Amino acid sequence: MSSTPQVSVIMPVYNTAPFLREAIDSMLNQSLSDFELILVNDASTDDGLSIMESYADPRIRIIHNEKNLGLAVSLNKAIRSSKGHYIARMDGDDVSVAHRLELQVAHLKKLPPNTVICSTCILIDEHGNKIGKWKDDSQYLTAKKIRSKLPSNNCIVHPSVFMRRDLLVEFFYDPEQSAAEDYDLWLRMAAEGITFHKLEEPLVMHRIRKQSFTRERQHNVFFKLFRVKVVFLFHGLIKGQINAFMLKTLLMSILDLIKGLAKEIKKRLKR
Repeated sequence: MSSTPQVSVIMPVYNTAPFLREAIDSMLNQSLSDFELILVNDASTDDGLSIMESYADPRIRIIHNEKNLGLAVSLNKAIRSSKGHYIARMDGDDVSVAHRLELQVAHLKKLPPNTVICSTCILIDEHGNKIGKWKDDSQYLTAKKIRSKLPSNNCIVHPSVFMRRDLLVEFFYDPEQSAAEDYDLWLRMAAEGITFHKLEEPLVMHRIRKQSFTRERQHNVFFKLFRVKVVFLFHGLIKGQINAFMLKTLLMSILDLIKGLAKEIKKRLKR
């Protein structure tokens, strides 16, 4: 690895020990070798740290959080520490295909600076079995369709994202949006005219864990979407920003609120 690697892979890690070695190995075995892998140990309470420290690969750098700071803060620490020309996202329980970085570098070099590359994914369970695809991910493939969908919901797989470092440092992640820091970032980028280019080939195996899925189902997803959009819109208005994309997001947030209230009423009537 050179002193200035071509790619910085940023991977926050919090209690993903059963899957962490597979995630790390999927990056170390990439066909493109000129990268650094920044692991942010977010005060894991499992064996994750010992797994990270078991590697002697010079491309790995470990950042330790003395207390759990959350995904957004950990990502921002990794971004500030990164040295690469490009930044790739990765999670500690997912798997990247071996040519992911090589393919994303080749594609992004042909595209304008204000472009984010992502890909579709294949969903896997806790045992690595393929369990299908994410509908919105595979349905919204073109830049036009992605931009049209974002005001209503996310359609981008976070650990598949790849972009120029200079672009990401203009935005960073918003710790206030810890419930959906990725979706908030896409909204802010889209509002500034950033284009999302999705590769149809699945470059990431995205793991669905039962515990996280069950916890998510317990919440009213419409209220979650409403809050994310309201915070995004509020921050934009503070900056004096208003455009057609934001107005569409505002309309979608009102629909989210209505749907959320309807869901709560329906739930109460069933009791």
